[in-house]
Amino acid sequence: MDKNRTEGAKNQIKGTAKEVAGKVTGNTGKELEGKAQKTAGKVQSEVGKANDAIRKD
Repeated sequence: MDKNRTEGAKNQIKGTAKEVAGKVTGNTGKELEGKAQKTAGKVQSEVGKANDAIRKD
């Protein structure tokens, strides 16, 4: 499995935690930071999936 897939999953989890913490505390900046990190994690996971698909061929 490509490293980007695991790192992307970690970023998604961290981003979700930041987003929730931001919502709970009313910190919009932290909430937006979490959303951005979660989105970056999704992209990174997709890159990892593509790399895995290339290796299979």
